[in-house]
Amino acid sequence: MKPSKALHISFKAAGAAAALIGMTAFNVAHAADAGNGKVLSESHNCAACHGPGLNKPVSGDYPKLAGQHATYIYWALRQYQIGNGNPNFGRNNAIMAAQVQNLSQGDLKDLAAYIESLDGSLVLKK
Repeated sequence: MKPSKALHISFKAAGAAAALIGMTAFNVAHAADAGNGKVLSESHNCAACHGPGLNKPVSGDYPKLAGQHATYIYWALRQYQIGNGNPNFGRNNAIMAAQVQNLSQGDLKDLAAYIESLDGSLVLKK
């Protein structure tokens, strides 16, 4: 006996719902804590390169971070952890790799939330 098309669609919908619930549970497993991000930023002396308020880098070689989207910051930090051992996803910078090497993914999310919360002078060009 062949399953009906409606039953097949029902299984697909149930699978999609389960996947969505799983992704949602994964994302809320660690709600970012900007307060902890501030502590991490200070303890890792981010301002030494990125300047006061992470908005006035000491050199043009370093980016302004303040106000940057948390998702972008998280993935950039994660890529420094991955390093150039993975040419598709890693970033190669010895200073940043050393800074983030011992941080958990939760710590990275906290740092990203803190950086996003800062007032910055980033400008979106249209």
